[in-house]
Amino acid sequence: MSIVSQVSWSAELLAYDFGPTHPMSPLRLDMTMRLLRELGVVTGPMVRLVGSGVAGRDLLEIVHEPAYVDAVIDASRGGVVDEVRGLGTDDTPGFALMHEAAARMTQATVDAADAVWRGDALHAVNLSGGMHHAMPGAASGFCVYNDAAVAIRRLLDQGASRVMYVDVDAHHGDGVEAVFWDDPRVLTVSIHQSGATLFPGTGFATDVGGPRALGTAVNVALPPRTGSAQWLRALDAVLPEVARAFGPDVIFSQHGCDAHALDVLSDLRVSVAAQRRAAMMIHDLAHELCQGRWVALGGGGYSVIDVVPLVWAHVVAIASHVPLECDQPTPPQWRAFIEVMLDHEPPLTLGDGGESDQFTAWSAGWDPADEVDRAIRATRLAVFPHVGVDTSLDL
Repeated sequence: MSIVSQVSWSAELLAYDFGPTHPMSPLRLDMTMRLLRELGVVTGPMVRLVGSGVAGRDLLEIVHEPAYVDAVIDASRGGVVDEVRGLGTDDTPGFALMHEAAARMTQATVDAADAVWRGDALHAVNLSGGMHHAMPGAASGFCVYNDAAVAIRRLLDQGASRVMYVDVDAHHGDGVEAVFWDDPRVLTVSIHQSGATLFPGTGFATDVGGPRALGTAVNVALPPRTGSAQWLRALDAVLPEVARAFGPDVIFSQHGCDAHALDVLSDLRVSVAAQRRAAMMIHDLAHELCQGRWVALGGGGYSVIDVVPLVWAHVVAIASHVPLECDQPTPPQWRAFIEVMLDHEPPLTLGDGGESDQFTAWSAGWDPADEVDRAIRATRLAVFPHVGVDTSLDL
């Protein structure tokens, strides 16, 4: 093993840019990498920064329809907008070189997965990835190509027998789930605000996979205003048990951080500290279950200065085995850049000012009057019988 963590990064990844008024600003990536450099996380000998080329059609088409790739290329070159395929919408407007930018992000995730699968790196991170809404034949929710699905299928083609994908974005990981809906080799776990109240309107507890893969789609659909302790309780009540029952060869995780209270595109209230704790849980499961093989991706997150750089810095630091503390001050040079260049009051620490990451384990009992507990129980009762996990705590 040559390094602990491979981090996909080059300035070309900032080209995935829907324009100055779009919520998915490339500034969030820029600010995260500036923070990681100032903290020294990505400058040590056990971390490798790697740029990536543009994925070819043969790679994209292991998931995406050829006609859809044609449509993306056409939209990138000023061709006719194809709203049926999700291109040219307010969510996913076309822009010059969109195909190249999205394909580079996809290649970055594939390169990360390849490094972990080959054993060149213990963990790998692509913060520009995690485009979990893209479907085989359509763009959706800011996502053009589904990099996670492409990388997972590539590893399956290379001999992986079981891959687990964990999605902690506030929005349901519908695209990845759809690609592997009836594939028993892939376990998708998504904890999100319920589709009854948030885009994309899917991901309910009873959605458990296709007829050949029952129990391999796991959805924890939470009510609006779910807070940190409840969110962590929900994740802990479901993820470890299904992961251990499944026994993955490699774990992918998507760390969209739009579940935070400051994010304008969801109604959850999950702190930086809680999202850090979730990344640590996933990291620990990778070491417990699959010899550390872990690929971490970015995703959503639209508080581009106050939240995204903090959460993603923690993810990269955990993957690099140099974890940061939430009460640690942010570097003075990073704060000065935000104040002078962005005219914004910068975060003073790497957390939320003392918010706890503690929670009550499900084994302590559940409250039928609590809306979050009812959501947790619904998922456990829907999934656990299919994977052979005891449900006696839910009765």
